[in-house]
Amino acid sequence: MTDPIADMLTRIRNAAAARHTRVDVPASTLKVEIARILEAEGYIAGYKVVERETEGGATTKVIRISLKYGPRGERVISGIERVSRPGRRVYFGRADVPIVLGGLGTSILTTSRGVMTGREAVRAGVGGEVLCNVW
Repeated sequence: MTDPIADMLTRIRNAAAARHTRVDVPASTLKVEIARILEAEGYIAGYKVVERETEGGATTKVIRISLKYGPRGERVISGIERVSRPGRRVYFGRADVPIVLGGLGTSILTTSRGVMTGREAVRAGVGGEVLCNVW
């Protein structure tokens, strides 16, 4: 797999479209940080890192993401897109951090101070690589 973050976002997008209650994603430090931001911004109900046994008897860590829906079953995540890819990296300076959907969405950036939302990056005065946009 060449882009594990795109795989994570696609799994979340597909699980939300199919109205699943949770989805498992192979774990990495960056993916855990993305899940932390999604939970803090209210897009997912929660997440936890669990160990799962594979067929060979070995264990691997996965992130178990609990999806969130509205009172009538409407999806909280209506759109999620990968911005910076391995083939085309997208960087923004502190003054040019994008606003998603007129401020209704969230951009997730990786900066020199860690993974944070676009609003947090503007407040901290740093720019960075835009990983994804969520709305």
